[in-house]
Amino acid sequence: MTGRVFRDAWGIPHLRADGMLELARLQGRNAAADRGRQIEVERHRAQGTSAAFLGAEALDWDVFARRARIADTARRCFAALDPDTAGWVRAYVDGVNQGLAEIPASAPEFVAAGVAPGRWEPWTPIAVWLGHHILFAGFPTKLWRDLVARALGEEHTELFATDGPGTSGSNGWLVAGERTASGAALIAGDPHRFIEDPGIYQQIRLACPEFDVVGLAVPGVPGIGHFGHAGPVAWAITNAMADYQDLYRERLRRRGDGVEALGPDGWRPAAVHTETVEVAGAEAVRIELVETDRGPVIVGGPDPARGAHEVLSLRYPPRADGECGFAALPALLRARTVADVDAALDHWAEPVNVVQAADTAGGLLHRVAGIVPVRARANSLRPVPAWEPGHAWQGRHRMPRARVDGTAVMANQRGLAAPLGVEFAPPHRADRIADLLAGPRAWTAKDMADIHTDTFLASAAPLLALLEGLDGLTPPAARLRERLLAWDRRMAADSVDAARYAALRSAVVRRLAAEPALAALADPPPLPALFRPWLALLPRVAYALETVLGHDRLPGVDRAALVRAAAEETAAAEPAGAWGDGHRLAPWQAVPEDADDTWPRLGGDHDCVLATSSVPGLTDRSARGPAARYVWDLARREDSGWVVPFGASGVPGHPHRRDQLPLWLSGELVPVTTDWNQLTEESDAH
Repeated sequence: MTGRVFRDAWGIPHLRADGMLELARLQGRNAAADRGRQIEVERHRAQGTSAAFLGAEALDWDVFARRARIADTARRCFAALDPDTAGWVRAYVDGVNQGLAEIPASAPEFVAAGVAPGRWEPWTPIAVWLGHHILFAGFPTKLWRDLVARALGEEHTELFATDGPGTSGSNGWLVAGERTASGAALIAGDPHRFIEDPGIYQQIRLACPEFDVVGLAVPGVPGIGHFGHAGPVAWAITNAMADYQDLYRERLRRRGDGVEALGPDGWRPAAVHTETVEVAGAEAVRIELVETDRGPVIVGGPDPARGAHEVLSLRYPPRADGECGFAALPALLRARTVADVDAALDHWAEPVNVVQAADTAGGLLHRVAGIVPVRARANSLRPVPAWEPGHAWQGRHRMPRARVDGTAVMANQRGLAAPLGVEFAPPHRADRIADLLAGPRAWTAKDMADIHTDTFLASAAPLLALLEGLDGLTPPAARLRERLLAWDRRMAADSVDAARYAALRSAVVRRLAAEPALAALADPPPLPALFRPWLALLPRVAYALETVLGHDRLPGVDRAALVRAAAEETAAAEPAGAWGDGHRLAPWQAVPEDADDTWPRLGGDHDCVLATSSVPGLTDRSARGPAARYVWDLARREDSGWVVPFGASGVPGHPHRRDQLPLWLSGELVPVTTDWNQLTEESDAH
């Protein structure tokens, strides 16, 4: 393999090779070198084998991954790739395997995880991609809506609609050339996901005679899919909040050695086999996997003692159609214009994204990309009966697109993708970004930090309005009210009033969740623990608080009395300190390395542009937030910037393991270096 690896001052890899396949191998080898343990954990998670070294805590995920047939779906999708894309992915995997073979099994990071470097199959990158995104569209929300409808009535099915605890979003905005100082477009934003350590995004540069692209790659996946700058063109995405996965209520029965499922045309055979999940420190678990004509059964299974009974199956596009969208990845690398980006994204499958792109010729693009099936609205709301006609998929939606008029903002709000989904994020982030961009300012790349770090919390309005209307408060509660009504509504890390507001909000959430009107939702049904974040009442109330307080829709709930009691409780407790004292980063680590109290203080909140999400009423710790920030400058690529929460390396103790964290906390960006003469070449890249 020929190739050269260069590094900038932050350890970010700049890879250069003589051809596209050589570059793919080099990227795979670099992923193993910089993120070896991380990508191996993800390989095992995608295969449902992570509990073998992570222990019982990983068992629920492994069982789900196997039941959802993630690895087998990846095999199918790889087999369906066109020869050129398949060869490119295979070259990447060859590089990963070469890089992993160069890591000794005694490497400290692997010893700490209890696993040795393994071997990747050609389909493994697709499995890693599917594993990252199978819960991205939040299909378990349909289980919650079903619970609400049964407990409170059909009219309340969407009462708790919100950007909930299990979904992921992003901010993104495009400023056309007529609004910038340079006369060329700017694209900026930050993807919001659960913060993982090491991070899910890797800053990287991929260069060969055919292209030269900087962007954010997903370790274990070739190319640069979501965020990239190729010089003459750049692109970025946010979650479209589309609904493209369905849950079916299935009736199963055993017939001899087989299993049958009831569909619209009667009983039909289902595929069935058993697998064993190894668990470190515990007995292995044997599970039966069943797949009907709709899809794999993910909850329940055939039980001969019960005869025909209901379970739940999942239907999702890659499993149903054998398409993963990987043909878009090499096409994006070759893109030179927005027309090229647009054509590449016609191959995109999942996750369904809103895309913005701009090129140096003035071209602009704002569209949705992905696969969303056409089917009955009932499919989008709740699990539907597999045996009733009318719930089959009937083709695909045509992806919407819009004209860019000066600026375009995408922040998971109901907008361009509205025909494709049910629940969207509240409009606050999008509205705030649009307001900030609306002034007469001639924008530059450096100006974007003011937007990235904005902490104004518009969603505080309903609670503060109820607080303002209260009379007869005790003196401490009256003083609290006066302070919060004068508060600037900024969730700054050093703000004492932001901490007081958060304490009041948490008290309201806890009291509301304890209301008798919601008692039927307090104990979720006996479903797999993996789905609990979507079914727990308190987080649901917390994220829908603005809707619940802003509308008198719950019978028997006196909103004013509830806020009064919460205000008295909060005033009596007199929370000490500032918002950032409790609002601390809480990243997910597959192999824990750090104590909770060692993580830094944060500003922002769920509905701020600086979207550092916690669960009011449960914890102020933030597990979700900007997994990266970027600004793509179409005038001069070297004026662009990017940052990740931690660093370029995923190796514990490495100098570039967490060197970007201070910049990420302050809203600063690492400069994008494009001059090869300013980079340092590694001597062992071949």
